[in-house]
Amino acid sequence: MSELTVGDVVAQRTVHLTRESLVRYAGASGDYNPIHYRDDVATRVGLPGVLAHGMLTMGLAVETIVPWLGDSGRILEYGVRFTRPVVVDAEAGADVEVVATVGALDEQTLRIDLTVSSAATTVLGKAQVRVRR
Repeated sequence: MSELTVGDVVAQRTVHLTRESLVRYAGASGDYNPIHYRDDVATRVGLPGVLAHGMLTMGLAVETIVPWLGDSGRILEYGVRFTRPVVVDAEAGADVEVVATVGALDEQTLRIDLTVSSAATTVLGKAQVRVRR
């Protein structure tokens, strides 16, 4: 890690979400809000369709860097702004793309900036992870 520079891509991946993914996450998290599995409810409240849970998207994003880090215990701080929803189509699902780049570094820590998008739209803003070197 001593040879890293600002702008280096350290990890990237695409995660495919399905409605089954949302049901599994709802079971694990206890978040059974029907906007995450019922089209009629999502439409009735003005949403473009069934949405992935925000915390699911946030978790998938940070998990992208864990293999590169080698130890998730090196994560010191993580924060995001939820800017756009991830709409999960009943048949096609949705892809969430994550690119992790070095945003800043010093002798003890790194700031990793996550660019998180779905359907060519950024879905998490200011997604930043501070990690111990």
